[in-house]
Amino acid sequence: MSQRTVNAPPPRSHGPMGGGPMGGLAGVSDAKAQDFRGSLKRFAARLRPERIVVVVVIVLAFASVFLAVLGPKLLGNATNIIFDGFVSSRLPAGVTQDEAVAALRASGESDQADMVASMTLTPGEGVDFTALARVLAIVTIVYVLSSILSWGQNYLMAGVTQRTIYRLREEVDAKLGRLPLRYFDASSRGDVLSRVTNDIDNISTTLQQTLTQLITAVLTVVGVLAMMVWISPILALISLLTVPLSFVVTMAIAKRSQPHFIAQWKWTGELNGHVEETFSGHDLVKVFGHRQESIAQFDTANERMYESSFKAQFISGIIQPALTVIANLNYVAIAVIGGLRVASGTMSLGDVQAFIQYSRQFTMPITQIAGVANILQSGIASAERVFELLDEAEESPDDEDDVVLTDITGRIAFEDVSFRYLADTPLIEDFDLDVRPGEIVAIVGPTGAGKTTLVNLLMRFYDVDSGRILIDGVPTMSMSRDNVRRTFGMVLQDTWLFEGTIRENIAYGDATATPEQVEAAARAARVDHFVRTLPDGYETELTEGASNISAGERQLLTIARAFLADPAVLILDEATSSVDTRTEVLIQQAMAALRNDRTSFVIAHRLSTIRNADVIVVLEQGRIVEQGTHERLIEARGAYYQLYRSQFEHPDAATTT
Repeated sequence: MSQRTVNAPPPRSHGPMGGGPMGGLAGVSDAKAQDFRGSLKRFAARLRPERIVVVVVIVLAFASVFLAVLGPKLLGNATNIIFDGFVSSRLPAGVTQDEAVAALRASGESDQADMVASMTLTPGEGVDFTALARVLAIVTIVYVLSSILSWGQNYLMAGVTQRTIYRLREEVDAKLGRLPLRYFDASSRGDVLSRVTNDIDNISTTLQQTLTQLITAVLTVVGVLAMMVWISPILALISLLTVPLSFVVTMAIAKRSQPHFIAQWKWTGELNGHVEETFSGHDLVKVFGHRQESIAQFDTANERMYESSFKAQFISGIIQPALTVIANLNYVAIAVIGGLRVASGTMSLGDVQAFIQYSRQFTMPITQIAGVANILQSGIASAERVFELLDEAEESPDDEDDVVLTDITGRIAFEDVSFRYLADTPLIEDFDLDVRPGEIVAIVGPTGAGKTTLVNLLMRFYDVDSGRILIDGVPTMSMSRDNVRRTFGMVLQDTWLFEGTIRENIAYGDATATPEQVEAAARAARVDHFVRTLPDGYETELTEGASNISAGERQLLTIARAFLADPAVLILDEATSSVDTRTEVLIQQAMAALRNDRTSFVIAHRLSTIRNADVIVVLEQGRIVEQGTHERLIEARGAYYQLYRSQFEHPDAATTT
């Protein structure tokens, strides 16, 4: 006989979001990855099937950046043609460039002589528009080709990202199907949903943004720096000095704004949680007179959120103007020094123009790299959470030679069964029960007696630690889980219906059922009448949570689904406590018809509903303390008698849920 059990399985989150209002789904956490390098390496390994395409993306990025970096230099040549033509038109015709330079030096204008000497001039002639048009055409082709290559790399990268995430989602979905119930009992539902949705979406965004941006930004920095050094090492050094200055300014401002951003998201969560709780319990808030208090709490949270958001946005908004000031100072320095070098003939005007463009381009990719680093950190943190899910221990695989039962009679036996959720906590031990085909077995007992645990063991949601559970004499451990679960049909207290038609929800019990079979099951479940009163009948669309029909009607639909599945053994969790008397009668009639000629396990909450059970099993702390018919147990005046008496003489004194 059984001796001990725990009150319940490991705690599971009861809210749809898990852990409080909007928990888990409000957004991805800003937590950093615990093993960044290892997770990044594992994340990168998922791109291996796309390695050829990634190489093509890198080649396209290199070509695109090369052309984009080449553009300002070519455009500088166009400026040189215009400037050379302008200066040539100011010189007298018929003299050579050397004669013009000598004349300037003779008149004491050495700086102008040096400038003219460094240029390519034809005195007396204007701008060479043919050469100018040729250069501008080349520049146009270069920029257009660069844009096309950039579009191509982004197009290919979008495919790489979506195929990689598609495979990851498939893997996660398959993993969820292989995880044991133990994992879901111990995990917050909101956290699991967040890993499957928010974290994978964040990985997708990270992959799409980081790879192309990182490659492009790094190549741009290298290319621009090389061109700047080539044009003028002195001006390149001036531009490089602004980089650490920009970094220091950015970090100083970001350090001051970060606490306000943290406060902003904290109060955003507080505000959202308050709104959700108040909205879901709107009627109760009014009934108990807490409306003004609720408004005051909202106003307080809203004010705190406003203050923190304003400070965060204002302080962080200083970064861009500060960097602009530094960039403008760099621009002034380049313009002054570059102008002097042009005047001295050591640098062309086109090179100064190109250098100014390069200096503008130089800081942007550095900022992008910093942004990519933050995005990558967030993405790897999400990847780490998904990898944790993928690394969870799975159910032991079924054997290929598992027994497959057909024509099941419904004889169920527990032989010396022991089980515990936690290794160091005593649970069900030495449990014995023999159920003959067609018997109705009612399982009763106080909360935590072990009723749900027995159902979990029957369905092989958990495997027993020792002993055996047999179906028609065959141990369930020698059967596949799918075969075991197809033996049973379940009607639970918490109804589950999906968005779809009533016909589709009933047909969920047997995907091969014909419309006539679906309607026959509905008639057997006493649900056909109310369905036909609806405007669209069986094609009526159920909303989320089937909120457009009553609780009793939802329960009848789940019974109809069980009728259609036609299982050999039924597990019924009575659900009539929240329905009116007439609907309760219909549900009881439907359940009685469903139990006919089937072995049934009834988890009883209202003891009045199980008076006709063939055997009533009374559980306390995981052991059978009594079993027998209703009349015999009442006469024995034991545990069952006390439960029965507490319901009918003192209804509020005890609970049997």
